[in-house]
Amino acid sequence: MKILICMSNVPDTTTKVRFKDGNTVFDTTGVQWIINPWDELALTRALQLKEEPGSGIEKVTVITVGLADVEPTIRKALAIGADDAIRVNSQATDAYDVARQIAEAIRSEGYDLIMCGIESSDYNNSMVGGMISEFLDIPSVSSVSSVTVENGRFKVKREIDGGKETLSVTAPFVAIVQKGIALEPRIPSMRGIMMARTKPLKVVEPVAPEVLVEHIRYELPPAKAKCRMVAEDNVRELVQLLHTEAKII
Repeated sequence: MKILICMSNVPDTTTKVRFKDGNTVFDTTGVQWIINPWDELALTRALQLKEEPGSGIEKVTVITVGLADVEPTIRKALAIGADDAIRVNSQATDAYDVARQIAEAIRSEGYDLIMCGIESSDYNNSMVGGMISEFLDIPSVSSVSSVTVENGRFKVKREIDGGKETLSVTAPFVAIVQKGIALEPRIPSMRGIMMARTKPLKVVEPVAPEVLVEHIRYELPPAKAKCRMVAEDNVRELVQLLHTEAKII
């Protein structure tokens, strides 16, 4: 069996967000790019499954949509342990386009399990995984927090209101995973970094884009108010501020 990890190239979560050209373009100057955290956990779990005796997992592949500048992030995924990678040579425009490009690139590859992070840490749209399943006409399971293999079938657990649900799923399907799918992301070893240099990275040309969303401009959230210090014995002033300014009582 084969597993595919859909990977997004996102700014480091500590990045100071800036825009240019009248707040119409994200300023990438000095930005450190990383694997989307949810996708990194999905990759970690896929590698754990591959290492389990009798799992039947033979190969773990990562795929992303992006231009050549995303390849350092892809190489990090290969250094973590992915066997090979696919890059769709297109600048991602929206979730629909990303899902369509991925689906067309892998339609004939026969992956048994496709794993997507529940969202990306930059746009937080939570749409790509479900769209991929629709394009490929295969089932999807959302909010997945556990994946195991039992007797050639996948057993998944997902979070629901008031508890957890356990499902047995026949391949192929899309698992849209959240935190809990793996406890900690794997860190590339020196041996993994050296091996990543020679692992296959296939570049696929995109299908004609079908752009449904246009980004007009960005707006930063309001700046946080200055911290107000209240003397420890002035309870009256603290209560008044919590009531009139913070509005939490």
